[in-house]
Amino acid sequence: MKKLTVNKEDLRHNINKIKSYTKEISGNDSYTIIGIVKGNGYGLDLLQYSKFLIDNGIEYLAVATLDEALILSKEKICNNILMLSVLNDKEELEEAVKNNIIITIDSKENAQAVNELAEKGYNIRAHIKIDTGFGRYGFIYNDYENIVQAIKSLHENVKVEGIFSHLSIAYYKNNKHTLEQFARFKKVIEIIEENGIDIKLKHICNSPAILNYPEMHLTAARIGSAFIGRVSSQNNIGLKKIGKLEISIAEVKQVPKDFNISYLNVYKTKKETKIGIIPIGYEEGYNVTQQIDMFRTIDKIRRAVHEIKNLLRKQKITVEIEGKRYDVIGTIRNVPYNSKSRRKYGENR
Repeated sequence: MKKLTVNKEDLRHNINKIKSYTKEISGNDSYTIIGIVKGNGYGLDLLQYSKFLIDNGIEYLAVATLDEALILSKEKICNNILMLSVLNDKEELEEAVKNNIIITIDSKENAQAVNELAEKGYNIRAHIKIDTGFGRYGFIYNDYENIVQAIKSLHENVKVEGIFSHLSIAYYKNNKHTLEQFARFKKVIEIIEENGIDIKLKHICNSPAILNYPEMHLTAARIGSAFIGRVSSQNNIGLKKIGKLEISIAEVKQVPKDFNISYLNVYKTKKETKIGIIPIGYEEGYNVTQQIDMFRTIDKIRRAVHEIKNLLRKQKITVEIEGKRYDVIGTIRNVPYNSKSRRKYGENR
């Protein structure tokens, strides 16, 4: 048995906390919070989670894939569904437009494809994506002429409702690159406004940035992990973790003293010990790490420092069994490997 139980009152608490916080920081009663519901609503069920956000005053949603956007559109969950990824396939782009999904434009070529659809009579809603140093979708931040020309070239049936960028290291306060990204984004906004372009929604903050960089709130923010209370930054506004995972113990066994437990021998028993094996791992999103995607030494150091800080400020991970707390002594990790060996993944706790 595996069951995720969500406390709706705690989720509602987080939504209200974020609404109050952004309103206070921005001084704007009509501040726009864009609820990120990608990844099946962070595993909470795309439709149920989205409907709950809408019912609690979040009027704008954003997804990563066209499939997610179409599900929300066809169920008429929300009138404002932003597609964060860029659609360069013309059939997919038309499918999004036909379903009133707000698209993202990130190049003059993409803008031309949008214009071709507008000329067919479609009314199109769009956001402009600026790459300020993340390396994904977006006009390169200093390509000012192309940015301005692309926006000005858009057909009259295309309404540009927003402009945004994405921060790569918002988890750390006063980070040089984050501050630089924001300065670049502000410069783009300044230049397009000098060219007579007024865009209402300006957003660069994700969940960590909304807490660490209040000066970057602008007129909107994209909130995902903060709603569920698991933001990778210091939680200074009273957010709650919203649920618990219930799972049956697969096996109980007695192991001897000095017995190694789990990958990399992370734990050695000090005496004869009874242990319970819990069948949970990557599939459930437990203990997934970022180490495999990191290449630069500085990134590995940042990650190590982040983990050490977490270790110093957090209690041990525990499970509750029949009202008593027990330490988790194993771990799931990616086993080190070389070109002659296969990468292996853990299955059980």
